Amino acid sequence: MNRPQRGEVWLADCGMAAKVRPVVVISIPFQDTDRALITVVPHTTKVIGSEFEVPLPIRWLEKGAFNIQAIFPLVTPQFIRRLGTMTAEHLLEIETVLRRWEGLR
Repeated sequence: MNRPQRGEVWLADCGMAAKVRPVVVISIPFQDTDRALITVVPHTTKVIGSEFEVPLPIRWLEKGAFNIQAIFPLVTPQFIRRLGTMTAEHLLEIETVLRRWEGLR
């Protein structure tokens, strides 16, 4: 299996409570000396109107938003299948809200 790359959207097994759902990879590739973790932002269809939800019009995803407050790491075997790649503009929207959430203005 290829290692998921930054900006790619994958269907992933996010654990029992979070279930299988689309996620976007936001971390850079890890090296052999790093922990084999890939940080993702999950997509949700249960939008509540938070400033930390990023709704993006991606034709191959159900209507919803990426939930910045729910970022977490996954290991490679949890990635099931690649759904597509975000545009640079969409990834920038995710990064902008992520920086605000992390206090990195």
